[in-house]
Amino acid sequence: MDDRVIIFDTTLRDGEQSPGASLNVHEKVEIARQLEKLNVDVIEAGFPVSSPAQFEAVKRISGEVSVTVAALARAKELDIKTAAEAIKDANKKRIHTFSSSSDFHIMGKFGDPRYGKTLEEKRRTIIKMSVDAVQYARTFCDDVEFSMEDAGRTDISYLSELIEATIEAGATTINIPDTTGYTMPSEYGSIIRQIRERVKNIDKAIISVHCHNDLGLAVANSLAALEAGARQVECTINGIGERAGNASMEEVVMALNVRKDLVKYHTNINTEEIYNASKMVSGFTGIIVQPNKAIVGENAFAHESGIHQDGMLKNRNTYEIMTPEQVGVPRTKIVLGRHSGRHGLKARLEALGYNLSEAELDKIYSMFTDLADKKKEVYDDDLRSLMGDEITKEPDVHNLTEWQVLVGSKLIPTASVRVTSNDDMKEISATGDGPIDAVFNAIDGALKSDFNIESYHVRSVTSGRQALGEVTVRIRNGGKSYSGRGVSTDIIEASAKAYLQAINHQEKAKKEKK
Repeated sequence: MDDRVIIFDTTLRDGEQSPGASLNVHEKVEIARQLEKLNVDVIEAGFPVSSPAQFEAVKRISGEVSVTVAALARAKELDIKTAAEAIKDANKKRIHTFSSSSDFHIMGKFGDPRYGKTLEEKRRTIIKMSVDAVQYARTFCDDVEFSMEDAGRTDISYLSELIEATIEAGATTINIPDTTGYTMPSEYGSIIRQIRERVKNIDKAIISVHCHNDLGLAVANSLAALEAGARQVECTINGIGERAGNASMEEVVMALNVRKDLVKYHTNINTEEIYNASKMVSGFTGIIVQPNKAIVGENAFAHESGIHQDGMLKNRNTYEIMTPEQVGVPRTKIVLGRHSGRHGLKARLEALGYNLSEAELDKIYSMFTDLADKKKEVYDDDLRSLMGDEITKEPDVHNLTEWQVLVGSKLIPTASVRVTSNDDMKEISATGDGPIDAVFNAIDGALKSDFNIESYHVRSVTSGRQALGEVTVRIRNGGKSYSGRGVSTDIIEASAKAYLQAINHQEKAKKEKK
């Protein structure tokens, strides 16, 4: 077997399914470009049949990057045909189709008698549907991946039969997902070993693994699968994804990189681009990376204990198993100011992973100079926040054009806002339990809305009194969550931006359903 591990990045598909995460087409293209800089092998760009926006994103990405672009499709002709159309311009293309395999999923999703009256009859139906899907996908491209949903809880005999049939039909990659994050590393590794022993044509396909993190074992399970013979890992930047997330790409890659003494497998990932990718994904999705997150968290290379600091001063290897430079964490912070020119700003943004058109550079430069006037020194994280806040935004349904807050120790907090929605303009005042609550109430009054706020987070982007404040708000409506993000040197303004952005994401989702 080849000792190289294929990195299949699904940040733009499974990662975007994180509760509240929402990426527009421009943001997805920017992330895809950064993934190409990382040198990932496959980018799963989306699920084209699910919405026009998903189709457009996959289509755009296919024309922008040179690495393999994968599109997800259920085992249905329409899904597969739509996926093929979306990736037709890709330099290297893959159709990724899937069906259920565990008894839990079969009885839940295929319970209708038309799929068979007994479990065994339903299993036969799924095998036929899966084979038909793979054969149809092969009419569009030679690179076809098939996934057995909830393989981690599937009877091994049936799983082996389904794998053998889909490889015979033409699948070149077979994915064994731990869809619910249920398995333990030794158990998951055993599943991969048994597949290699039982499936007679397994040498004709690459074994892939896709692990979820419900028990915090996604990375451990992925590594156990590699030891057992898998050669593709499906993962996401920062480990984002459905529920508790997916296997974290940076953790899998650096585990293989650091422990070369123990494992002989390697990837082609350009590790020095990991930090930029992490920051970009966090900025665009509004999902903050926890400070103690391995590899890319703010504390990953911080040493506060006196004993640790003393050891580090004498020898970095005392407490560091990798250097910050290996994953692209800058040792020195680049500072720009009000006298920095457009070329300097453009060069710094390109170093951070962003590619701007002249029109976009004009917009970001104007925002940059405004910020530099307020806080004198502009750091990398300030630039990332500006990029994630405004530059890639699509036209919004609702826009906050003015706001004002009256607050004091003996005053009832009162906010006035002016909100424009297309050609309609509303001015509303409202009170609240504090200035931010008053602004939220005023926005609700202007839009005649009343959203349940699931979470509200505020943090300083950089240090000092003039630091940008970054606010993320998650609202819930109709059983679904929507996130918004805002940045400003004024935390009230940042909060108003974040709340209105979350509302706009909800409006966008409603339009896509129509």
